[in-house]
Amino acid sequence: MATLQERKTHRRAILEALYGAVEANRPDVSGATLGDDLALPEADLAAACAYLAGEGLVAVEWTSHKTPARATLTHEGIRLMEAEEEERGG
Repeated sequence: MATLQERKTHRRAILEALYGAVEANRPDVSGATLGDDLALPEADLAAACAYLAGEGLVAVEWTSHKTPARATLTHEGIRLMEAEEEERGG
């Protein structure tokens, strides 16, 4: 079981990866790619995606095994990431 800090780190990494995909004109990312690129175990990836989906920040297509097949930022997710980028002076 991941610690609270690890769970927050996983969620942040997913948001940043999906935002990078949006910036590169790739509207969604496969769950396998997210897991591989971020080196996240399947259970941690699924838990983080479920949390972010519950917050309305990402949309997830789930496999029959309850793992993310594809994920994309929602409009709210993009707005959040853009606001954070502006705060950093980007």
